[in-house]
Amino acid sequence: MKDAIGDIRKQVMDKVDGFSPAYQGLLLMAVVLCALSVVTSQYQARKLFVELQKDKDQAQQMDVEWGQLQLEQSTWATPARVEEVAVNKLQMQLPKNGQVQFIRVKPDSGIKPTQ
Repeated sequence: MKDAIGDIRKQVMDKVDGFSPAYQGLLLMAVVLCALSVVTSQYQARKLFVELQKDKDQAQQMDVEWGQLQLEQSTWATPARVEEVAVNKLQMQLPKNGQVQFIRVKPDSGIKPTQ
């Protein structure tokens, strides 16, 4: 295995030695630019991953809060609670039998709703 790597290295070095110094400099710059682009893309990927995790955590917190708000709404809207508020805070009371009136409208009475 070491022999194979050594052979490959020797072949590469033999070819590189045949290039002009300007061309070698150009190849070196290309390799450095490629390495910098890899580092930059990895940094960007990690940064985006951290942001994604924060957004997922925030979404989970919002789901928990939504569940709590739904529970709170159902508690506030129970018929017993509505009746208690109507009686105690608004001084409302149930109508007596004589106070209730029913109005019946015939469906074909010719009355049309106005807009």
